[in-house]
Amino acid sequence: MSEIRASRPAGTPLWISIEAALNDDILQGRLQGRLPNEQQLADRFHVNRHTVRQAVQSLQAKGLVRVEHGRGTFVQEDMIDYRLGRSSRFSHSLARQHMLGDVAIQSCATELASADVAHLLDLPVASPVLRVESLDLADDKVVSVCTQYFPLPRFEGFADNYRTHTSTAAAFAAIGIDRFSRVLSRISARLPSSRVAKALQQPKTQPVLYVESVYADADGVRIEYGITRFNGHAVQVVIEPD
Repeated sequence: MSEIRASRPAGTPLWISIEAALNDDILQGRLQGRLPNEQQLADRFHVNRHTVRQAVQSLQAKGLVRVEHGRGTFVQEDMIDYRLGRSSRFSHSLARQHMLGDVAIQSCATELASADVAHLLDLPVASPVLRVESLDLADDKVVSVCTQYFPLPRFEGFADNYRTHTSTAAAFAAIGIDRFSRVLSRISARLPSSRVAKALQQPKTQPVLYVESVYADADGVRIEYGITRFNGHAVQVVIEPD
């Protein structure tokens, strides 16, 4: 792309004109992958780096680009469709879109179920549960931060099994749970914690998709309560009636 001088109507901030030019480059496919750095863009538009930064921050707020700390700014790829069906999980949605899914287990611990967790798993309050913290990856990129609760003693030793598989569904199958169904889903938008924002490489001011799910086995016994926090610029939820 050649050097240009940003033009604008009288009274319009210069960064808005730069944003419009970059927006057009992205939509027309002239700008893909990683954006030129701030100095290169400043040279292109004959402005200072602060003006370029304002334009790029506005593009980020609109979901057209994403900032990966330590790597640069990238044009946002197509959204991942997370299809909420009775027997589907996020790993199924990735496979459907020919993406490679994986789970990175961050920690596993035994704790006593809070009133909310106990209610959702149909357990007495303070029953022992296995809590797993993990990251969901799509083509080696972190797209969600997960917290999962599994009832004990049924899932005693499940943590070691989980670490050797690329999805919860595969880990379930390895212990004989071949059929399961989603019995509850709740979706909301929430601001992420510092930990979640860092893992998703997004600003704390950008809401995440907060998806709560409860699964039961073939006998209707609840086996998992999960909380998944998705980058809302990377994943969209699709409701599929069964």
